[in-house]
Amino acid sequence: MNILVIAPHMDDEVLGAGGALARHVADGDQVAVCVVANRAYGHEYDPDLIDREKTGARRAQAILGYQELLFLDLPDERLDQRIQDIIIPLEEVYLSVKPDLVYVNHGGDLNQDHQAVFRAALVVCRPHSTHKIKAFYSYETPSSTDQMPALASSIFLPTRYVDIANHLEQKLDALSCYDAEARDYPHPRSREGISVYARKRGTEVGLHAAEAFMVLRQVMA
Repeated sequence: MNILVIAPHMDDEVLGAGGALARHVADGDQVAVCVVANRAYGHEYDPDLIDREKTGARRAQAILGYQELLFLDLPDERLDQRIQDIIIPLEEVYLSVKPDLVYVNHGGDLNQDHQAVFRAALVVCRPHSTHKIKAFYSYETPSSTDQMPALASSIFLPTRYVDIANHLEQKLDALSCYDAEARDYPHPRSREGISVYARKRGTEVGLHAAEAFMVLRQVMA
């Protein structure tokens, strides 16, 4: 299968779907990751820090082993100003990759950029697009999905679990490439915090470690 992972920022692809991504690679699938926005640090842009973050993303790519990493280089903290600015370049990526399966962040995340990317992805992956996907899943992002108040419209309700017990260390090693975003435990974006997330999701379905997803759409032919 062709897989497309849409990440609002560098590190979201690892936080939300790093284990599933590594498993797809192990299964022989072709995986592309599209990072929508660059990072702003302290609400300001620093080209050197952005380059450092991209280097981290490429190192994480090498650890997870996937084939293609794409950067849209859109402005962090401003994606919600014009959704069309996300839709147009993201659609180009979508039609180029021609994915069978798309992963995108949860639409109820606290981060406004995450919300904007989710809305754009819904348009790009609409059922009557030129290219039709077979499956469309959303992932949770520790430190964003879990920080939203328990409002009905924002709750993440997993309906699909992926066993990542054999790929958890890969995910944790890939996350360590983003040292600027790392935090100490008990922050959810710490190495131990991510491990706790995986094991907690695993216990929900009788696995040692898992990633959880919401099925947005799935077509069984």
